[in-house]
Amino acid sequence: MSDQCGGWLSTHVLDTATGLPATSLKVELYRLADGDAHLIATTETNADGRTDAPLLTGDDMVAGNYQLVFHAGDYLRRQGLGLAEPLFLDQVPIRFGIAEPSKHYHVPLLLSPFSYSTYRGS
Repeated sequence: MSDQCGGWLSTHVLDTATGLPATSLKVELYRLADGDAHLIATTETNADGRTDAPLLTGDDMVAGNYQLVFHAGDYLRRQGLGLAEPLFLDQVPIRFGIAEPSKHYHVPLLLSPFSYSTYRGS
């Protein structure tokens, strides 16, 4: 996609403990407004750790505050690591703002059982 088509929001998840994409990891996108979180998309990562389509595009891509919730615990339990319950990381929320809806916002998650990080990617 290019900026000529308007902006879009994408994500992907990399399991940094294995160096592999995190597959079948549920991701929810919320728009934050008036003190509430409004669910606007639910998806799952594919074999490449990415979603099959952008989370937001076109007229849905508006300036504001958002939250991605990565269901990391479900993914980590499926890895058979024998992690103690409750898991250190279960749901990982990432809050971010979109100031320029005509741009591409990429919000990746780098995940391991005991840490995570994110950044604005390209």
